[in-house]
Amino acid sequence: MMSFISLFRRSDGFCPTNAKVERRGQVYLDMTETGIWYYSTRILCMKKKCFKVFFAVLCSAPLALSAPDTSLLENPSSVPSRHYEVFVRLDVPLVLGITLTSALGVYQYYNMERVSAGEMKSSSNLLPWDRPFAGHYSDWATNVSHYSAVLAVAPLALAGYSWYKGDADAHDFGSFSLMLAEAFVLQNALNQIVRSSQLWPRPYMYSKGGKGAKKARDAHGEAYGSFYSGHASAAFTVAVFTGEWFSEIYPNSKYKSIVWASSFALAAGVGALRVVAGKHYPTDVVVGSLVGAGVSMGIIKMHEICKKNISFWVIPNNFGVIFYL
Repeated sequence: MMSFISLFRRSDGFCPTNAKVERRGQVYLDMTETGIWYYSTRILCMKKKCFKVFFAVLCSAPLALSAPDTSLLENPSSVPSRHYEVFVRLDVPLVLGITLTSALGVYQYYNMERVSAGEMKSSSNLLPWDRPFAGHYSDWATNVSHYSAVLAVAPLALAGYSWYKGDADAHDFGSFSLMLAEAFVLQNALNQIVRSSQLWPRPYMYSKGGKGAKKARDAHGEAYGSFYSGHASAAFTVAVFTGEWFSEIYPNSKYKSIVWASSFALAAGVGALRVVAGKHYPTDVVVGSLVGAGVSMGIIKMHEICKKNISFWVIPNNFGVIFYL
């Protein structure tokens, strides 16, 4: 039976009465059905609260960043040149659309079910260039690919450095951060929706022995949906936004090509690690890379187009574009 760690630490040695409880230092594991229901309910409530806060912040950000500075209205000549802008007519419907897409992705992803051995796709049905990777698993590559998540702060770290040096201002940093959040959440939502179709299982699901076979036996429903790589998609989202910021803020820098090349090289390295780890096939990584880069460029270009007085709107089952003359 699954156990949940108590959210509270007790220093008086108290344990629930008539309950099967195991002690781990000062943390108690309540193994009863009542304890499981209680802790799982608390965890679910905490997740809902976090989602509401995140949604509120994401929705209010376009309004806050697009609000005009009243001090500048008195002296229009002092209005600074903005590198990035947030538009209510674009970002509000965009955030709403991304939120709905993300909710759908989370629902489908966490409702993925295990596939029986008889129903699982045979490795002979994989794409020819993916078949050699079936059955492979590497523990160290898995861990390193997970630690690569620290690279996600690269665009914000670079933007923060430019802000600190005076090459950009708070408005640019805030607008850029919102655009990055939009791209990151959208690419993740699309990944969850596609993976929930369970097109083919992860490579390690074909393992016959070792750690890969053990991991396959303990696998959840998500292991049967390998296509496409969320790590590769996220890595190339980070790479595009890192290169975009540097090119926009420092257009004449001789290091511009180096920043772009190193960003894509690191992103490609993350994708390669996912293949070595036995978590994805080359096809998964290539498609994930294209999706991440495509979503990022799409978000950036939409904001550029919006400067030309083009408005986007989204309602359930419908969307459109308005051109202002």
